[in-house]
Order: sequence, then C-alpha cells, then structure tokens
Amino acid sequence: MPPATTTPQPVLTAHGISKRYGSRVAVETLDLELAEGELYGLLGPNGAGKTTSIHMLSTLVRPDRGTIRVAGYDVLSQPVQVRAQIGLVFQDSALDRTLSAWENLLFCGQLYNMESAHIKQNIRSCLQLFKLWERRHEPVANLSGGMRRALDIARGVLHRPRVLFLDEPTTGLDVLNRRAIWNFLEQLRQTGLTLLLSTHYLEEARNCNRVAFMREGRIIGSGEPGALIHALGDHVLEIDTPTPAEHARRLGSTLGTPIRLDNRLLFAVRSDQADLGALQRNLREEVHSLQLRRPDLNDVYTWINCP
Repeated sequence: MPPATTTPQPVLTAHGISKRYGSRVAVETLDLELAEGELYGLLGPNGAGKTTSIHMLSTLVRPDRGTIRVAGYDVLSQPVQVRAQIGLVFQDSALDRTLSAWENLLFCGQLYNMESAHIKQNIRSCLQLFKLWERRHEPVANLSGGMRRALDIARGVLHRPRVLFLDEPTTGLDVLNRRAIWNFLEQLRQTGLTLLLSTHYLEEARNCNRVAFMREGRIIGSGEPGALIHALGDHVLEIDTPTPAEHARRLGSTLGTPIRLDNRLLFAVRSDQADLGALQRNLREEVHSLQLRRPDLNDVYTWINCP
C-alpha cells in the first residue's frame, strides 16, 4: 500500500484582513495563501492598498479584523516569532549611507542576535550573490542606486527568513537595474524562499508565479500571469481616432465591446480576427494610429479595471 501523501501547508495565510484610517478604507477583506517557494505579486497603482497589506502581513500594522499566520505563527498573538521568520524590504531604503555594505549587514545580523561566525558567513554569501563582494568596504553613499537596492534585499535575507516582503523593490531604478533585481529575486525563490512583493510596474510581474490586482484596498482579479494574459485574447488592437464612438460602433459587431480610453479604443481579439488589411479597409474615418500587439499584464489590469 503506497504511503499517504499530505498536502503541504501554506507558509502564509490571511483571511478577511481589513484596515481603515478614519473613514478611508485602506484594505478591505483581503484573503491570501502563499506556498513555500512562491513568488507572489500585489499589483496596482499607488494608493491601491499594497503597502498597507504588506505592513499588516509583516506585523507593522494591526488589522482591524481578520487573521494572519506566517510560518505557523499568528501575527497578532505571536509577533516576535513571526518577525524571526520574515524579512522586509521597505519602499524607502533602510540602509545607513555612512556605513559600508559590510557594516550595514553586520549591524543587521547583530539585531537578530545571530552568532558572530554565522553573521560573517551569511554576509559573505549575500554579498557574493548580489555581486557586491568587491564593494563591501565602501560607504553605501558611494554605491549606485541599483547596488543600494540589492544591498537592501541582502539585508532582508541575511538571517535566512522563510518569507521575504518587498514593497516596490524596483521603484526609481533604470531598466537594467530593474532586470538585475528580478534576477536576484528569482535566485532567492529557487532556494525555497517565499517572496511577496508589491509593484506598479505591471510588465515586470510576469515573472511571478501568481499575481493579484488591487484597487481601493480590494483584490479585483488574480491568477497566474500567463493564464490571465492568454484568457484576455491573442492580440490587442489599439486604435487612436478622433471619432472613437463611431469606430466602437462599427467594429464592435465583429470584435466585441472595446475599452475606451479618451480617444483610444482597445479591442481584445483572437488570431482569426487579426487581419490588419481587412481592419484598415473597414476604417473609413480618420485614424491617427492603428496597432496590433500581444497583450500583457497592463492590458489585463485595464480590462479588469474597466469592465
């Protein structure tokens, strides 16, 4: 008789957590469940509730209601135990720029009451992973923005947490540095670390295992990025025209109802509808531009946000 299999327990669960500041709803009835080694993205514009959600999950803000468990510990009744199991990378850097990279991590390790030999071993491995070993004795002020952000993440994983929270980890970085940070995050995920991050760079979040779109403190859609994009359609037809209502009426019968953004119309179309020549022949009125492209997560959010 084969041995019984057990379903692995999620490393993080949140049920019905909510937070208000006066009459303003910051987060409303948020539910999350993250598996070991998962990379999960909270997506949405500034003010959507992403930072408040992370602060509640990481013990920094007490929810008005709901329950949260991280690595088996209750966030409300066992916050000290939870903090030993998590790392947190804030939207604004927590580094002391007058200290070196090594000194920043050494101070962090001492705050976690790690043994000296263990601290030094972890510092070396972290700085090597994030390609900062050769710059370890330089003041943080001398490092580039991308290097400082990498050091922030190294600080968050120095004590080997089970879960790492990252609030807008690539904000303010150029494309190359943003790509480098995502490469580091993927390497961390492969070690079994669970990562939950927030970002308003929706195109980056395709690297996540799952994403959730937030608006006004609520999740309005979620799923695997590839599946969400595939479900939208094979292509997005984007038309810029001074007569959007006319073109929406003319094309709507064959392409479906579009999303209208000022003078732009967005149609989600299938491959058998993606004949640009036929479409152009049907556009007798003035059109400033016509583009047929592959959809991305920005398009998914647009359709979810503007049903």
